[in-house]
Amino acid sequence: METTLTTNRSFSVPLSLRLSGSALKIIAVLSMVTDHCAYFLMEPDTHLYNVMRCFGRIAFPVFAFLITEGFAHTRSRTRYFLTLLGVAIISEIPWFLLNGYDGTHNVMFTLSLGVVALAIFDRLCEHGPLCCFSIILLCILAWWSGIDYNCRGILMITIFYMLRRQTIIPWLSRHQVYFPSQAIMQILFTFPLMIHYGIAGAVLASIIIFLYDGTRGFIRGKTAKYAHYAVYPAHLLFISVCI
Repeated sequence: METTLTTNRSFSVPLSLRLSGSALKIIAVLSMVTDHCAYFLMEPDTHLYNVMRCFGRIAFPVFAFLITEGFAHTRSRTRYFLTLLGVAIISEIPWFLLNGYDGTHNVMFTLSLGVVALAIFDRLCEHGPLCCFSIILLCILAWWSGIDYNCRGILMITIFYMLRRQTIIPWLSRHQVYFPSQAIMQILFTFPLMIHYGIAGAVLASIIIFLYDGTRGFIRGKTAKYAHYAVYPAHLLFISVCI
């Protein structure tokens, strides 16, 4: 069901500039594919290479943001987690073809653990120390296992979720969530994590997240959803064949 959100007039964005969740997904996918094509297929330290890698830095912060939105709106959080985990397991094959046995694992595992972190936060948020300790343990697991973006990715997803208004103020009904004033807080607190991978990409990602209007957009239905998930292993496999 589509969620209707009102916009805080103090931070209103023209309708023509607003981006739906589907638009964010398309931008993040294009950024990811561009980044991986540059990294695996091009000579480093050229102007085009640097531009493509800069554009590629948009992907993870936007995907992390979308994970929190998906978790908040999904009908089955268990199925959401299992879907991400399934894609992560499938993606290990092309990931291994590209990176060999270097001890690292693909980013879908990061997103899967991010969902676990959000479930922990939802369950234990009233027990502050226990909640923090549990998420710290999850961050240690992410770092130890060598998943892409490791503990920074888990923290970014968790902070995005903590600063959603209906999460920190549970009695506020969903249709009263304010965009993009909410996004300002989310961006401010996650920006230090974003800039670890490049300040230009972090700024671009922040702009895109700021323009999000809280709606689902045009990607609907199981076919479109699973096609979106399939892009990740498919593009890694394609690149591995091209090398």
